Amino acid sequence: QVQVVESGGGLVQPGGSLRLSCAASGSISSIYAMGWDRQTPGKQRELVAAFTKGGFTNYADSVKGRFTVSMNNTKNTVYLQMNSLKPEDTAVFYCYADLTSEYGSRRAWGRGTQVTVSS
Repeated sequence: QVQVVESGGGLVQPGGSLRLSCAASGSISSIYAMGWDRQTPGKQRELVAAFTKGGFTNYADSVKGRFTVSMNNTKNTVYLQMNSLKPEDTAVFYCYADLTSEYGSRRAWGRGTQVTVSS
């Protein structure tokens, strides 16, 4: 089985920073991308940032210049450094890993971590 576990969420004041981490483990043959989505109540889940094994990154327009995604391939871990946080960044952040295992290729999701930006 595959596990994807996020950490690092919490409460931060506007303008502050947080760093999220996410590790994938288990019966993994290879990971070719990891990333983060977020969801707020009443809104559709949206892509925040993604990192491919080739080193390509993709960001939502709303976070460009403020968030940075990076990946440690040897540890199957992806990070999301979030700076200049705004109240509208408040959401549950979900990590995913696009991977292959003995069962084939799929996207595995974490359970999510809450990020709250409030004074």
